[in-house]
Amino acid sequence: MPCQPIQVTCYSGHSYAQEPRAFTWQGKCRTVVAVERTWRTPSGPHFHVLTESGARFDLDYNEQNDEWLLEVVSNIYMK
Repeated sequence: MPCQPIQVTCYSGHSYAQEPRAFTWQGKCRTVVAVERTWRTPSGPHFHVLTESGARFDLDYNEQNDEWLLEVVSNIYMK
């Protein structure tokens, strides 16, 4: 599935978008239970997350555009 813009609630400690906590996708709030991997590219931080439903997503924050993008990685348990 291609990346699509979304709204994300995140923890911002020493910098904005330090760690995603929840996001809205397909009209439902998805709670992040674990950030399994983080990395940084020239566009900004990226997070591989596990949600309460067992689904995994990549959440990418584009700093220049101030925009979050989502890519579904695994939705085998998604409800």
